[in-house]
Amino acid sequence: MPGTEHTLTLRFLAEPSDVNFGGKVHGGAAMKWIDLAAYGCAAAWSGQYCITAYVGGMRFVRPILVGNMVEVEAQVIYTGRTSMHLGIEVRAGDPTSAEKHLTTHCVAIMVAVDDEGMPSPIPEWKPTTEKGIEMRDSAIRLMHMREKITKEMSAHLT
Repeated sequence: MPGTEHTLTLRFLAEPSDVNFGGKVHGGAAMKWIDLAAYGCAAAWSGQYCITAYVGGMRFVRPILVGNMVEVEAQVIYTGRTSMHLGIEVRAGDPTSAEKHLTTHCVAIMVAVDDEGMPSPIPEWKPTTEKGIEMRDSAIRLMHMREKITKEMSAHLT
């Protein structure tokens, strides 16, 4: 039911096909996992097909090793009329241990679309915890920062 699930966690093992030339999981693989978790979370919240509008602030904190248990958690942290801002954390560690360490984090913005591909209204997410309010307020501040960065970046367009 739309508007009821605002978090999603994907869990899987990092595979040999995910490795880069340095022997660690390729950053592109982590980016793909982030996009999958963002889509799953946004689609569950909105009850609609969603597209990726933005992924930013991506930080690669620690490497992921082949064979690590990977957890990609996405959570709605702010909603607009048709868009959802999602906080995403990637954690990984030995599959025989419950301990996982942060490897990557970012913010993604997903937009719900109708059958014609046009933005479609979504349920509003209202934080109910202190942490939720903090995350929402951070998402709003980031939104304003992105507007300034977008304006500045337009000078680089040819």
